[in-house]
Amino acid sequence: MSNTPTAHNSAKAGDFAKTVLMPGDPLRAKYIAETYLENPRQVTAVRNMFGYTGTYKGKEISVMGGGMGMPSVGIYSYELFNFYDVDQIIRIGSAGALQDHLKLMDVVIGMGACTDSNYVYQYGLPGTFAPIADYDLLNRAVETAKRQGTNVVVGNVLSSDVFYNANPNVNDLWRSMGVLAVEMEAAALYMNAAKAGKKALCMLTISDHLYTNEFLSAEDRQLGFGKMMEIALELA
Repeated sequence: MSNTPTAHNSAKAGDFAKTVLMPGDPLRAKYIAETYLENPRQVTAVRNMFGYTGTYKGKEISVMGGGMGMPSVGIYSYELFNFYDVDQIIRIGSAGALQDHLKLMDVVIGMGACTDSNYVYQYGLPGTFAPIADYDLLNRAVETAKRQGTNVVVGNVLSSDVFYNANPNVNDLWRSMGVLAVEMEAAALYMNAAKAGKKALCMLTISDHLYTNEFLSAEDRQLGFGKMMEIALELA
C-alpha cells in the first residue's frame, strides 16, 4: 500500500473498492459511474484514465478505464491488485466476432484467453501458461445473466497484440479452433490476477463481426453496453 499514488494513478490508499469494473475506454468508465453508481467520486484522472468509486445497491464498487492493449491494462490491473488491495477486476469491453452464430451486441464471457502476446515471458515458466477466468466470478455472471434474461456465450477468446495484422489468414486460423472473438486485454488481466492470487473476469459485447463486416458506431460502443454492465455490477 506504500506504493500509492503511482505515476499512473493519483488515487490514495483506500480510494478503490475491492471490486473494480474495467472498460477500456475511460469515457465509458465515466458513463458507468454517472449512470449506475450512487454518490460517485473521481479518485484518479492521470492521463485522462478516469477512475471512480461509489455504491451500487449499497455495495461499494469502483470503475476505471484500462486503455487499449495488454501493456496498458497490464499496468493498471497490476497496480490495482498489488498496490490498492483490489480483490477482483471485471473487464467489460468490446470484441470482434469470429464465429457465425455471434451477432452484434451479444455478450461473450471469456472462460479462457488465447494470446499471441509475449506477456507471459516475464514469469520464466518452463512451458505454456493458459490464462483463464476466475470460476466463481464466471459462474455468478452466467447465473446473473439468466436471472436478467440475457443470453451469454461462454468460451475462448483471443487477446491479440496486433490490431492491423499483416497475415491475411490470421482470423481464419483462430476461428478454426473455435475461438469466439478477438480483443486485446483479457490475457494480461488474467495473468496479473493469477500471479497476485486475485480474481478476474472478462465480459465482452460484440461490437463488430470480422466476417460479416457489421459494426457498431463509436457512440454505441461507449453507451450501448447496458446488459453487460448490469451483469458486472451485480458481481460486487
